[in-house]
Amino acid sequence: MSNHKTPKQVRKQAIKQASSDAITHSDNNEGGHDDQAINLKRRSVVQSASLLAGASMMGLSTGGVWAAGSDKPEKEEVRIGFIPLTDCASVVMASVLGFDKKYGIKIIPSKESSWASVRDKLVNGELDAAHCLYGLIYGVQMGVSGTKKDMNVLMTLNNNGQAITLSKKLADKGAVDGPGLAKLMQMDKREYTFAQTFPTGTHAMWLYYWLATYGINPMKDAKVITVPPPQMVANMRVGNMDGYCVGEPWNHRAIADGIGITAATTQDIWKDHPEKVLGTTAEFVQKNPNTARAMTAAILEAGRWIDASLTNKNKMAETIADKSYVNTSVDVINQRILGRYQNGLGKTWDDPNYMKFFNDGVVNFPYLSDGMWFLTQHKRWGLLKTDPDYLAVAKAVNRIDIYKDAAAMAKVSVPKEAMRSSKLIDGTVWDGKNPAAYAAAFKIKA
Repeated sequence: MSNHKTPKQVRKQAIKQASSDAITHSDNNEGGHDDQAINLKRRSVVQSASLLAGASMMGLSTGGVWAAGSDKPEKEEVRIGFIPLTDCASVVMASVLGFDKKYGIKIIPSKESSWASVRDKLVNGELDAAHCLYGLIYGVQMGVSGTKKDMNVLMTLNNNGQAITLSKKLADKGAVDGPGLAKLMQMDKREYTFAQTFPTGTHAMWLYYWLATYGINPMKDAKVITVPPPQMVANMRVGNMDGYCVGEPWNHRAIADGIGITAATTQDIWKDHPEKVLGTTAEFVQKNPNTARAMTAAILEAGRWIDASLTNKNKMAETIADKSYVNTSVDVINQRILGRYQNGLGKTWDDPNYMKFFNDGVVNFPYLSDGMWFLTQHKRWGLLKTDPDYLAVAKAVNRIDIYKDAAAMAKVSVPKEAMRSSKLIDGTVWDGKNPAAYAAAFKIKA
């Protein structure tokens, strides 16, 4: 298409914009910017020009880590799929800012239409890797979300930053949060429809967990449908669902469009929860271990760059808003990436647990307990009929060995333990120690 820009073109445009004194931006007719925002953007882009120049001086855009030898990437051009969501940012920025070249590879971001498409292209080899739902990788590994294939998680891309949106119509009837929704569903009996993005994915699990916390069984008390993330807002606009769980910017977009409200953030459900991962097949890693390390290191560096400053976050938002990537206005992305939240009903707050891409490497480590948690929820909701060997599956999928090598290359600190403990919204504590008992203990399940 004539309007589509390649990552190389976007990179050139970013550098061109950075050196320009006159900065303009098209909002796709979704609202303007005040002078303060424009000045912030001007500072952001100009400072990013300095960063790009500095990166070039340091050799980030010229290669050099892999001069020769056995560690050279087996595959130097890698196609990494992504869905138009804010949390694809570290994959995109690794390409746009040239972190990939430092590690001897070229990342080609490939925009995909749905998580099912990502799954299929990973399995058949059209994609080398992908910005991917954590639970999608585990669903394919277990054969409960399509063709069974051995899969690998190389790193976690982000924590937090998703949300549950309820329609304005529900909010007008008092359903502005979990208790309000449960009360309305008891009083006004009808079929309620909620959407998630993939049956074994993160958004399905957050939605189910949240509904069940307030006494709503998603398998019995509601109808649940699957809708690709970029199509959520359009479907809510025409009344196809009462609520949905999705990644940003599609929750904030529903507020901007006046059709939905934020009932909960996913960090309300689980602070610093795992979200997207860099996923690939076990076969790819077996054949291309050096390439897998290089991809992981490059994206680690991009995540560190994003989290390093507000300037970088604004630059990231400006870049991924482009039609090549998320295709929305910058303002729809950058508010929540800076932790500035509103619920669409007049409430605003600064959320310290906004989407994080690095957090000194804590975000990115592929904790075994994180992978095991998704298996417990797949068992809870009947996707798995029997308890798997939770720990063995997580050890096979989460390539901590590859991650540690990549972290050393990127000079990123690594947590001491492969398990972590978290308290969720219903008061339960997950630490990975007894997954079968944990999965069986929920009162509301399939």
